[in-house]
Amino acid sequence: AFFAYATNYLIDTDHGVIVDVEATRAIRQAEVEASRTMLDRTESRFGLRPDYLAADSAYGSADNLAWLVNEKEIAPHIPVFDKSKRTDGTFSRSDFTWQAEKEQYLCPAGKELKQFHRTYDPPRSGITAEGTRLYRASKKDCDQCELKPRCCPNMPMRKIPRDLNEDARDVARAIAKTQEYEQSRHRRKKVEMLFAHLKRILRMARLRLRGPCGARDEFLLAATAQNLRRLAKLRPSHSVIAV
Repeated sequence: AFFAYATNYLIDTDHGVIVDVEATRAIRQAEVEASRTMLDRTESRFGLRPDYLAADSAYGSADNLAWLVNEKEIAPHIPVFDKSKRTDGTFSRSDFTWQAEKEQYLCPAGKELKQFHRTYDPPRSGITAEGTRLYRASKKDCDQCELKPRCCPNMPMRKIPRDLNEDARDVARAIAKTQEYEQSRHRRKKVEMLFAHLKRILRMARLRLRGPCGARDEFLLAATAQNLRRLAKLRPSHSVIAV
């Protein structure tokens, strides 16, 4: 094991130009925070605000998607970080239909899953320590249901947890089914090409300066070199006619 740093790029995928750079520790939480820093910094410095953001599933957490959708109003072209898919043959959460107007789920058998089946005094928030709300089916409905072996064979009733930012996750899931999302997936190849160029051409497998400030300076210089190389290719060539 060794301590490592990661470089994070904010890239204009139309032209392959690096707009901003942020050095972080090589952990997922720090990289997600770096994306927010670069978006805010680019908007304040250059007045640039993207319509959509393409990234891998590491940036598909519920709180990050909520920040993009609700606060920045940026369409997330990001795979949702989701572990609700079941592999034991029973129904997954995606098999249940969310009814926003009634704030409840509808199971494959047409039964309702509610957060509360009775009124509490004083009212309860219903928010768990994990930041979710639990929606439960009626035990009476589950006992009489023919689909119980495929739904909750080892439980008296089915429970569905819903994240507080699940609405933003639903927005990302809906975008993932569009043609624009497929186009952004192809544009992400330009991002991977820049990282490959950083390792193979510029030989940045090991940093020469120490500490986070040294890593930031090296990554910034490397990104500048990559941008100059890219801009040289984008510059139109002029033919010279000798007289």
